[in-house]
Amino acid sequence: MNEPKNPIKLKEPSVYQLGLWPQDEKNALLPDLPYRERLVRLLMGNLDYHGHDTGYASHDFHAFPAKFPPALPDAFIRGLTAPGDAVLDPMMGSGTTIVEAYLARRRGIGSDIDPLAYLISRVKTTPLDGEALRRQLYAIIDRANHCIATQPEETLAAIGARWDQKTREFIDYWFALETQVELAALLQAIEAIAEPAMRDFFTLALSACIITKTGGVSLAFDLAHTRPHRAKVVFTASGKKILDADPEAEISPRTKLLTKRLRSAIVEFRKRALQNIQSLSELPVTDFPVDLHLADAQALPVASATVDLIVTSPPYAVNAIDYMRANKFSLVWLGYNLSQLSETRKQCVGGESVMDFPFEPLPPRTAAIVEAISAADPKRGKALHRYYSEMTRILREMHRVLKPDRAAVVVVASSEIRRIDTETHRCLAEIGETIGFEVPGVGVRRLDRNRRMMPAGHIVNSDSQIQRRMHEEFVIGFYKPA
Repeated sequence: MNEPKNPIKLKEPSVYQLGLWPQDEKNALLPDLPYRERLVRLLMGNLDYHGHDTGYASHDFHAFPAKFPPALPDAFIRGLTAPGDAVLDPMMGSGTTIVEAYLARRRGIGSDIDPLAYLISRVKTTPLDGEALRRQLYAIIDRANHCIATQPEETLAAIGARWDQKTREFIDYWFALETQVELAALLQAIEAIAEPAMRDFFTLALSACIITKTGGVSLAFDLAHTRPHRAKVVFTASGKKILDADPEAEISPRTKLLTKRLRSAIVEFRKRALQNIQSLSELPVTDFPVDLHLADAQALPVASATVDLIVTSPPYAVNAIDYMRANKFSLVWLGYNLSQLSETRKQCVGGESVMDFPFEPLPPRTAAIVEAISAADPKRGKALHRYYSEMTRILREMHRVLKPDRAAVVVVASSEIRRIDTETHRCLAEIGETIGFEVPGVGVRRLDRNRRMMPAGHIVNSDSQIQRRMHEEFVIGFYKPA
């Protein structure tokens, strides 16, 4: 096997692996107060968490837009639950809440409609043997290199047979031919792994090579952006130019910014897999199960009054961040055609399609905001009505599954449409109260934008709609009375 002489070494066993879980902070942080008052104390505390470590355990496995810091769900989990309690995230995204529940010895329950989110959360909460993973990694690389050297066209054709014409065109536009061959060879080798959890681990590592803030091994720049941009000039790793949008034009400063040197998918996969193996060494084996579902938060597969705490962050309204636009870059390699992903995107919370959509009646303040935005932009006003309708059904489900005298913590951000504030936190609080929740407090956290995969920088430009959004978040406490 092609194992390097100086491979990355695994970390020393963590306190979690050794069974030395950090002391539960429930009573240390908060005196013996009634549950509702503990919730208020946490909401009124410092929720920024700037400078906190966000890459421990499996949290750094895969890029994902707008992740909240692990310290946020951890504070509410340890402050409002005890070991063995059930913690739910009905829109789990990259699984931050689920991982924190797992590390705190709670029973994590999660759901998401996005197949990539489901894969990420599943892998991040599955402990595996590091040495076995390392052996399997080099077997994958050996097999992939052999296929590339002996039958590159056949290897790509075998994977490409899964794509319809539209997906094939997407692949050809966003991935150089040599990268396609490398990804296909890696994918074939990964799919030959018999053990499902190990196969999922390496599938996710492959995805993480594609979806990065720099566009990974694709021809894209910055997959954190709402609309990815394709490189204008592309060089292979060896320096050969394979793409030049205008070979006759002089190289301008802008052209230099849109020039990309491809990295080997094999090399990037090896680096990412080794990094994830190293991080996985901090994930303990616990007696508390993780229960994950590929499901819509508007119809949770969870029994009524069985959940002790909900911590979640819904998508932004009106596709302010289009998760599927970036995620499809790897999902097309994992067996999904663009038509399938387009249908999933239409079902995602915060989408803009309103054809035959079942709208919910809205309470007065929320209805007034939707009406004001509709007057300025009818299409986006309807999309906002759709968002608040979806969130009404989700909050109704959250109320159903929560036990009495328990809380749901919802992290949201407001945004502007035609310079009108959507007031998302106030609207959701109002909707929650109509359902039967009390809202004893709303916390505020300032975003550390330089550490988040977000579509805008940290300097606010008042003339830019996207720049006017997402510089602070609101942490809503929904309390279900006993």
